Amino acid sequence: MQPLPQSILFCCDHNAVRSPMAEGIMKKFYGTDTYVQSVGVNNDMEIDGFAISVCEEIDVELSRHRSRSFDEMERLGDALSSFDLVVALSPASQRRALELTRYFHLKVEYWPILDPTGLGESRETKLASYRQTRDQIVEHLKDRWGGPVIDA
Repeated sequence: MQPLPQSILFCCDHNAVRSPMAEGIMKKFYGTDTYVQSVGVNNDMEIDGFAISVCEEIDVELSRHRSRSFDEMERLGDALSSFDLVVALSPASQRRALELTRYFHLKVEYWPILDPTGLGESRETKLASYRQTRDQIVEHLKDRWGGPVIDA
């Protein structure tokens, strides 16, 4: 177990599935002791309905999430350099985060989390894929920082 960082940024391809799930679950598990945000390489999609559904099952609310990109985050004045840890959940976001280390002193980790989009034919098989993604995120969080400190 490691101590919680003061600030963490989760990133993935579109900020519509994996990184918002990680942001929401992290906030649910560890409360406000850590500043948590999420971002995508692109923000060309809104939050995914299946991601909202499987997170509701564990009492994590994602429906108000608004997708944003690295570029948009910088334009809005969120200093990427202020994050203690950047966790990339996709290869493309890992590449983008590592590019930032040329300009900022950032610690970047890669967690290989399943991209559930496009998997499954029926609603139930799609939900099963999204649950697998959610559960992978939960396991990574618990392995890194222990069980939830908030009643999850």
